[in-house]
Amino acid sequence: MTSVPDQTTPARALWYVAAGRAELRPAPLRRPGPGEVLVRTRWSALSRGTESLVFAGAVPAPERERMRAPFQEGDFPFPVKYGYAAVGTVVDGPAALLGRDVFALHPHQDAFVLPADAVVPVPADVPARRAVLAANAETALNALWDGAALPGARIAVIGAGTVGALTAWLAALLPGSEVTLVDVRASRALLAAALGVAFATPDAAPAGCDLVFHASATEAGLETALAAAGDEATVVELSWYGDRGVGVRLGGSFHSGRLRIVGSQVGRVAPAMRARWPHRRRLEKALALLADERLDALLERDRPFATLPDALPALLAPGADAACPVVAYA
Repeated sequence: MTSVPDQTTPARALWYVAAGRAELRPAPLRRPGPGEVLVRTRWSALSRGTESLVFAGAVPAPERERMRAPFQEGDFPFPVKYGYAAVGTVVDGPAALLGRDVFALHPHQDAFVLPADAVVPVPADVPARRAVLAANAETALNALWDGAALPGARIAVIGAGTVGALTAWLAALLPGSEVTLVDVRASRALLAAALGVAFATPDAAPAGCDLVFHASATEAGLETALAAAGDEATVVELSWYGDRGVGVRLGGSFHSGRLRIVGSQVGRVAPAMRARWPHRRRLEKALALLADERLDALLERDRPFATLPDALPALLAPGADAACPVVAYA
C-alpha cells in the first residue's frame, strides 16, 4: 500500500528567483478534496529550450501571459515556479487512480495536489520515467500536423535536442519516409541511430526535402533548414527565441522556390486537427506513442531534485549537450 505524505511537512518546489539562480522553497501540501488527487513525484524533465529562457529571465513582456505553464506560480521574469513535465504516483484520491502513475503539466515539486482531470494515467506499456517526454512528444505530434507530413516524404529535422529528436523519430514512423536528423554535434549520430533515422552535420545536410523542421534555436540552423527545403516545401519553425531577434537571409531561392515558413507551438493546434483534438486527447496520444523503448536514448542520467538548483547553470547553459535532463525524486 502506498503511504500518504506527512501533511505537516510541506512539499518542496523549484523556483527560478533571478537570472541564473534557482532555489528550493517550501510549498503548502494538503489532503485532496473531492475530485482531486495527491501525487508524489517520481521524475520530472527539464525542457531545455523553454526553461533556459525562463532561467535567464528572457521571456519577453508581451508573451508572459501566453507563456504561463498550467500550474505556474509567480510571474515572469522572477520569482516564478515553472515546469510542465512531472510523473508521479497518486497516493490519495479517487479509487480509480489510487496507486497509478500519472503525467501532469506541473512544475518541479516533490508532491502536489491537482484536480483529478488534470492528470493523465501513464499507459501500462510505458515506463514511468520515459513518460516525462509526454509534453515534448505532444509538441512533436503537433509539428507533424502543422507540416502536413506525408508517407514517403523526404524530411530533414535541424537540431537534435529533445523536441527535434522526437520530431525526427515520429516522422520516421510514416511509411516510406526518409528522415535525416541534422546537428552541429557529430556525437548526435549515436542518438539518430538509436531512433532509427539518418544523421548529418550541417555541411552534409540533405537538399530538396519535401518538409523541413527547424529546432536548433539558432540563426545558422534556420539557414540550414531553408537550404534543405526543396521547391515549394515548408519549413516548420519549432524554435522559440524568447526576447532574441533572429536574422535570416531571404534571398537566394527563397522566393523563386516559393518556400513557406510556418510557426508551430503546442498552445495552438494545427487548424486541420483543432476542432477534434482537445488538450487531454493530445496528451493521451503522446503518452501512448512513448511505448517505443528506443526513446530511452533521449533520457539523460538522473539528477537528484535536492541538488537541482546547483545543477541548473550547467544543464541550461547555451550549447549544453544534454538531450533531456531527468530529475529524480527520493
